[in-house]
Amino acid sequence: MAATGTEAQGKAYYVSTPIYYVNDAPHLGHAYTTVAGDVLSRWHRQRGEKVWYLTGTDEHGQKIMRTAEANGVSPQEWCDKLVEEAWKPLWQHLDIANDDFIRTTEPRHTARVQEFVQDLYDKGEIYRGGYEGPYCVGCEEYKAPGDLLEGEDGAKLCPIHKKPVEMLQEENYFFKLSEYGPKLLEHYEKNPGFIQPESARNEVVQFVRQGLQDLSISRSTFDWGVRVPWDEKHVIYVWIDALLNYATAVGYGSDQQKFESTFPANVHLVGKDILRFHAVIWPAMLMANGLPLPHKIAANGWLMVGGEKMSKSNLTGISPRQLTDHFGVDAYRWYFLRAIAFGNDGSFSWEDFSARYTSELANDYGNLASRVAAMVGKYFGGTLPEATARGAAEQPIVDALARAVEEADRRIGEELDFAGGIAAIFDFVKLVNGYLTEQEPWKVAKDDSPGARARLATILYTAAESLRATAVLLNAVMPETSQKLWDSLGAGPHLGPLAEQHVQDAGRWGLLPAGATVTKGAVLFPRLEEPAKG
Repeated sequence: MAATGTEAQGKAYYVSTPIYYVNDAPHLGHAYTTVAGDVLSRWHRQRGEKVWYLTGTDEHGQKIMRTAEANGVSPQEWCDKLVEEAWKPLWQHLDIANDDFIRTTEPRHTARVQEFVQDLYDKGEIYRGGYEGPYCVGCEEYKAPGDLLEGEDGAKLCPIHKKPVEMLQEENYFFKLSEYGPKLLEHYEKNPGFIQPESARNEVVQFVRQGLQDLSISRSTFDWGVRVPWDEKHVIYVWIDALLNYATAVGYGSDQQKFESTFPANVHLVGKDILRFHAVIWPAMLMANGLPLPHKIAANGWLMVGGEKMSKSNLTGISPRQLTDHFGVDAYRWYFLRAIAFGNDGSFSWEDFSARYTSELANDYGNLASRVAAMVGKYFGGTLPEATARGAAEQPIVDALARAVEEADRRIGEELDFAGGIAAIFDFVKLVNGYLTEQEPWKVAKDDSPGARARLATILYTAAESLRATAVLLNAVMPETSQKLWDSLGAGPHLGPLAEQHVQDAGRWGLLPAGATVTKGAVLFPRLEEPAKG
């Protein structure tokens, strides 16, 4: 594969998650987006590209302040505790290979936020005014009256959190967002892939066409936030503060060389409930300050449990560790991207996870790896034999691998269709299983006729080489398991570290050399014991 434009220009392939609000511990929804970003980042690294993967936490705003007060600590103490005891440890546990973790309370961020907003103010993009309207503290957002739900006793509810909104009246500073509607629509038209999926793009386009209102970018009723540099009685609206992490984390205002070699993001991964902030407010802010826009805003759907969006406020938040303790980290990473089409809502159930684990991971993939290693050990003393009797049965495997690599690379690397890319890889695994069933190497091994030994060697080499390619293709999704398979095949001494194997080379047949030492290690995906699901 030729170098991509990103690689050729020396710019990093820059992927970001939202920075998550630290009012509570992370749940499956947070982990879903973060794992998706990790898989995308790892995939592009295995394309040979320079990659930068950013995640972090959003630590200002009224919701954080109230949560900290309710727990009897300062907002900073609350954030420090949650970040160090919950968020960072979970990402380490899930094998997230992020390059940076930005916290919005860090000086490297807050000082640059003030500079950015000051620049907008100096350019006449910000003015002082008053505002009154329904405000959801959970969303940290003023709501349009028409978007609210009817609650008991006439209460108006936030459509996301299903909790009553508050009527706020403040004198604030406003960003001239209304002036950027035509420019945004022009950008959407010229760059149809800017917002994904298409349903999300259509929603944003319709929203902007209805006309944008100027955006309140400061608060004066509380003080937990970044101070407005020209008026310290105000703090900067938490969403303006938060969005700027994508610039401050990569050197905006502090390291111009790093900034130019990284910014803008190739992909911002966001939840669909925060799409408008990223696809409307963020690009308008960048336009106003003369900075380049991100290449793509990709909105994932909601994880649903019992028909409700997974969140702490809806009491459906599930700790990822509840699942990794039972299924393992790699299976966890695999399941959500395999079972749910990225961009669509998806329902989680323990039963579906168990069924897919048993069928695809344990039976198809894990069993294939175990059988091949066992037969190489039994029939060839653990030394991979040479394929000297390749015939018509092997060519479909070679051709199918090439197709699987091309499809997985396109779907995962370009289209963010993780489910489709993983399915293409597992279709290949099933094909190899079928090949072994048809070729019956255990019967060939009993045949004393001339050529049977060579035929047996070819069958087992074909299966082992297929597993070599599969380890490379699944490394981004299941790095720990892929490394175990790589080691079992004895590939490292001959081909180098697994993480350095390029995706495009996975489909080059014959890279695993005869003579490699194949060992039967621990079962990749052990049979599951049924847990007590309390």
